[in-house]
Amino acid sequence: MRLASLALASALATVSLTASLHGQRPDDQIDPRSLQLLAQGRALKAAGNLDGATDVLETAAAVDPRNRGAFTTLAEVAELRGLPGKAIRLYREALLLEPNDRGALAGQGEALVAKGAMAQARENLARLKTLCKGACPEATTLAGTIAKGPPVTTAQVAAPAKTAQE
Repeated sequence: MRLASLALASALATVSLTASLHGQRPDDQIDPRSLQLLAQGRALKAAGNLDGATDVLETAAAVDPRNRGAFTTLAEVAELRGLPGKAIRLYREALLLEPNDRGALAGQGEALVAKGAMAQARENLARLKTLCKGACPEATTLAGTIAKGPPVTTAQVAAPAKTAQE
């Protein structure tokens, strides 16, 4: 009796494991709905509708979390909005999917410069240079951005309050 229950348990485990493996898609096959949403998001971004682009691109990433293009385009939208911290995080998501994505490395490096993280931006530049054997436009652009340095921000000075006598 014990042997029969062990055999039944192992058979059920084998069936459930093979069924779950059979239903998975390979990593290089991205859901077509996600790709369609990515195309819509890029069109909205090009048209200047950043809110609509963000919504559609986030949906594309939710439909298929392996859609690296959705993450990089979302990061570009975040940069256009002046949100370098969010852009850095989104580029990191893209780089987790493909560590050698030159566009994501360069974009993250530019966002790091905007945030003031020069040492990390230089690390991205070094990684780009190792990936590119010859001329590399991404590395050239990032090197130029690093040479310029982070944007200069000035503190707003509040105007002195008017007194009751004025």
